[in-house]
Amino acid sequence: MHDHRRLGRELSLFDTDPLIGAGLPYWLPAGAAVRHALEEYIREAERRAGYRHVYSPALAKRELYEVSGHWSHYSDDMFPPMDLGGEQFVLRPSLCPHHALIYRRRAHSYRELPLRIAELGGMYRSELSGVLGGLTRVRAIQLNDAHIFCTLDQVADEARAALAMIGRACAALGIVPVRYRLSLAGPGGKYVGGADSWRRAAALLTDALDASGLAYEAQEGEAAFYGPKIDVQVADAAGRESTLSTVQVDFHQPEQFGLEYVGADGGKHRPVMVHRSIVGSVERAVAHLVEQHGGAFPGWLAPVQLVLLPLTEDEVPYAAALLERCLGRGLRAEIAHPAQGTLGARVRAARLAPYQGVIGPREAAAGDLALRLRDGRRPGPLPAAAAVERIAALVRAHSAELWDDQGREG
Repeated sequence: MHDHRRLGRELSLFDTDPLIGAGLPYWLPAGAAVRHALEEYIREAERRAGYRHVYSPALAKRELYEVSGHWSHYSDDMFPPMDLGGEQFVLRPSLCPHHALIYRRRAHSYRELPLRIAELGGMYRSELSGVLGGLTRVRAIQLNDAHIFCTLDQVADEARAALAMIGRACAALGIVPVRYRLSLAGPGGKYVGGADSWRRAAALLTDALDASGLAYEAQEGEAAFYGPKIDVQVADAAGRESTLSTVQVDFHQPEQFGLEYVGADGGKHRPVMVHRSIVGSVERAVAHLVEQHGGAFPGWLAPVQLVLLPLTEDEVPYAAALLERCLGRGLRAEIAHPAQGTLGARVRAARLAPYQGVIGPREAAAGDLALRLRDGRRPGPLPAAAAVERIAALVRAHSAELWDDQGREG
């Protein structure tokens, strides 16, 4: 595996500047393209799974986090309050309190549940400068977060569905988790809620893991302050583990915020809050993808998916027309012009692109494209329109394969 901090800068994915500050990387065009593709994949997967997307502010009154419990259990990792007009505001360390308020804004019936709310939103951690590095430990985080408000008997099914979404995302991204961890409360930890609610939550997550057929390890002391969780663990270039995805069961915040729904009996009941994140933070996910693939991302995720290589200036007009077709089909494509060097030099410069299309006089005259795949295969001269459609189909399918000889979408 590769070190994402070095490779991320070599590939112009991201960088930092002292005037912005440590732990606050900015994304360059190539990195922004990867991030955008990842975010769009997540949003579409959530939409298909019945999630409703929201936006919420990146800061709120300190009082919100006092109610949620974050202030008493997490304030050491939060930025200091800002005094504004006699009130204190803080940058949020988590999205769940905002989503609890979104649920609380109106009455709900059991017929609406489960209600799935999702957001790709910013949150902030006051990390010490000594632990910051690359994209894995940052102070400004873009989190793929969602909260499912459901009845008690829906929890295990929702947790199992979240694990299935995580599995599909890992397959599309080419990520292999090193283990699944059932993170439980440990002795001496600062937790909220009674022992009974913790036992129920752990049992529900265990049921979801067992029903999913996933091997897992129980580990004390790794739970959130409000409940146990399933952590999907990955390893970096040095073999250090980190959490990519999570599924959590929370009885505490629905109680704190007075969340309710009207049951079939006409009475008021307390929903359960299932927290889940498919890829965790965008920053950590991209860091792991860089290290996992060495910059050779799956085709649908690559910053540039197809590089067109005209042999001479005579083929540039044909390449330009083909580029317009590629852009129209949603592909990230560009032309490596003859003025940029010999064909061999341009091929080497585009070595991480999943697809290279060489255009000589014969291809330009016939309306063809001589494809080269990143893995060394050469499907041979193909009608350019058919080649573009085949690539676009594989990209739409988020296929881990670069080519399918049968023409299927992956």
